[in-house]
Amino acid sequence: MRKDRRYPIGAEPIADGVSFRVWAPDHQSVSLVLDNGQEHAFEPEESGYWSLFAPGLGAGALYRFRLSGRSELLPDPCSRFQPQGVAGPSMAVDPTTFEWSDANWAGPRRQAVYYELHIGTFTQEGTLAAATEKLAWLRDVGVTIIELMPLNTCVGSFGWGYDGVLLFAPTPNYGTPDDLRRFIDRAHALGLGVIHDVVYNHFGPGEICPLYAADYFSGRPANEWGKSMNFDGPNSAPVREFFCSNAAYWIDEFHFDGLRIDATQALQDDGPEHIISALSKAARAAAGSRSIVLVSENEPQQSYQVRSSAKGKGYGLDALWNDDFHHSARVALTGRSEAYFHDHLGRAQEFVSAAKYGFLFQGQRYDWQDANRGHFGLDLLPDNFIHFIQNHDQIANTPGSRRISQLTSPALLRAVTALLLLGPQSPMLFQGQEFGATTNFYYFLDQQGEVAAAVEAGRKAFVSQFPSLDEKQALGHVQPPHERSTFNSSKLNWTETKLHQHIVELHLNLLQLRRTTAAFQRSQQQRTVDGSTISENAFLLRYFGEKQHEDRLLLVNLGSDVKVRSIPDPLYAPPTGYKWITAWSSQEVRYGGTGQRNVDTDEPWVLTAETALLFAPQQAARKAVPSKEFLDAYQYNLR
Repeated sequence: MRKDRRYPIGAEPIADGVSFRVWAPDHQSVSLVLDNGQEHAFEPEESGYWSLFAPGLGAGALYRFRLSGRSELLPDPCSRFQPQGVAGPSMAVDPTTFEWSDANWAGPRRQAVYYELHIGTFTQEGTLAAATEKLAWLRDVGVTIIELMPLNTCVGSFGWGYDGVLLFAPTPNYGTPDDLRRFIDRAHALGLGVIHDVVYNHFGPGEICPLYAADYFSGRPANEWGKSMNFDGPNSAPVREFFCSNAAYWIDEFHFDGLRIDATQALQDDGPEHIISALSKAARAAAGSRSIVLVSENEPQQSYQVRSSAKGKGYGLDALWNDDFHHSARVALTGRSEAYFHDHLGRAQEFVSAAKYGFLFQGQRYDWQDANRGHFGLDLLPDNFIHFIQNHDQIANTPGSRRISQLTSPALLRAVTALLLLGPQSPMLFQGQEFGATTNFYYFLDQQGEVAAAVEAGRKAFVSQFPSLDEKQALGHVQPPHERSTFNSSKLNWTETKLHQHIVELHLNLLQLRRTTAAFQRSQQQRTVDGSTISENAFLLRYFGEKQHEDRLLLVNLGSDVKVRSIPDPLYAPPTGYKWITAWSSQEVRYGGTGQRNVDTDEPWVLTAETALLFAPQQAARKAVPSKEFLDAYQYNLR
């Protein structure tokens, strides 16, 4: 391998030519076929690698590979761009020609507000250029980190991106590699971080890599999405190198601020160092002095993933998606505890425990799976968890693929939104949530024939697990994933930002409170929140500041009116010399509420149904000092 290469695989413009390197141990010969028909043979290296330097070529050169024993020409498995899609030629890309303006960007803070978006449906145009024009909006709302759903190239002109075929090539459906760089550069100029959702647990339909090497796959049984990757078996070192290079590549060449790693439970590895730990180290090395954020989606709730690799089993990640919070919130919002929401009741205690400890299931029995679920995590910090009440999966994978705002009352949603955005864990919004988007978000995948039929059948089978739908009803609740109309109907309608100003203002104000209130800021970095239940559906959270006047008290009532005469709980007591006053209410008229009653916590009062109330301490009026005569008389009576 040439010493001046930056990565061990792929095409790299270097000096007066392009260096090519590919892993193809299953073949006796490999050749480069240029778009003009010229063909050049690769030289074999050790361990199944092949290399070639082609003088005179440069960025923009189109090429394919010819492998022994195969008649068709194939794209580079590490292609940096596929301008004509998976079936077309690969393009050599020079990442050094882009002029970045983010030299002073040090990376995002971990105490973040995330925003998940899908470039193809975020705007009507569905391009990176159009999405770039919306970045100032996200900054103004209070978002700090954008999480982009997968951008790798897949078969077809639309899809979610989780069926990646060429993992190094940003999909041409959204623009060019430099369009992606411009998006990230502009985000950094606005103070926004950007992380990329990567999928390392399977390849999608039309997979290319296994045509070069069967050893990309292990001998393990297939996981839920496809054949399992070979991270620890014979000939696994090049496979590990492929994925670690990919993780570093997005951070290095596109200045991404981190990765969200999809379904990490499917990354099976019994070797000396787990592949997730290796990915973490590769990504951080690529970032250099910049801070990055590494996030795991992990259904079995393996909390040890966010511990340091120096402390035994840790993988060195930063945060985990917390489905427990979502499931409790959805049940509270809809009243339905069915299908995979089976073990969550949406009651007050669940929200108190989630605020204090993140995951609710940390090793105890989980009835839906008839097994124990989760791992110990009582020692983790709030920013080790990302909480949400909507994401791409949890909208699309439920009956009708409807937004949560279509399934609950506005008042209840405001109260749960307050809990989400003021909670100590890092909140995440799904595109359009900040303005009450009413567009559904469906599963869509541009496939035809048997693949399309199998995907549609799988979607219908999944939705039929909900008892409220029988099999016949389930059929009608799944839009055909392969139809372009399904994709188009998932696009945001940005005119709703003006129609739903009250919802926008709710999110703006809550995120401003989160950002400017010392007790909320402190709670994200330390475990300084405690809480308790008031009733089955009402609870309080006490945020402790460094000074007593910085304390905050959040009361949330997800049920009917609660008459408060007294609350026998020290967390409800104001700091000495202070009394609680109402600082914010989800029932304010400006948010679409019915108005907030006056509250005097020194008197009996009513905690209104479906309400979140924030209290701040105010110095109480000084009471009259008892006279000496009164005290003398009092002491006499005691005798």
